[in-house]
Amino acid sequence: MSIPILPLPGRAFLSVLSARHDEFRPMLRPRLEEILGPIDYESQPIPFNRTSYYDSELGTPISRHILSFERPLPLDGLAEVKLATNRLEAEWALDGRRLFNLDPGYVTQERLVLATGKNFTHRVYLSQGIWADLTLIFQGGDWLDLPWTFPDYAAPAVKTHLTRIREMYRDSLKHLTSLEDTPCPKV
Repeated sequence: MSIPILPLPGRAFLSVLSARHDEFRPMLRPRLEEILGPIDYESQPIPFNRTSYYDSELGTPISRHILSFERPLPLDGLAEVKLATNRLEAEWALDGRRLFNLDPGYVTQERLVLATGKNFTHRVYLSQGIWADLTLIFQGGDWLDLPWTFPDYAAPAVKTHLTRIREMYRDSLKHLTSLEDTPCPKV
């Protein structure tokens, strides 16, 4: 018989895709921090050029900013975070088109998990119409792609940032004494 044990929280992760970051970043940042806590890492723009999937909605050229947040994220809080980021996307939408795409998730020592509203064979249902996408695993000192890993997340530029966030997460675990130290996300 297995004995249920609550997992350690993860490091909140957020990818922001847009062709117009300068138009919303100063206003969006405090809203994200209300939900996920203080931002402790932000990447420089990473060109998003592995697909044209978002071009008609977001415009071009699209770039990605990767953020992580200081406050630990309980793993079962991911669905609420995705719902909150969906509300932000809708709030800033113009004529039915999003200004930005927010992909929340978490990094742990073992994996990167993203939240999505779309079901697929490898995705696990969380709650409230939100699914967990196991996007990458960390094994043998490196991020490993899975058959369904999005090409942009398989790119070395993204993995470099994920490695840094994972290191920050590992350092933060030294200061986490119990799950009671982990506040729920404010959504």
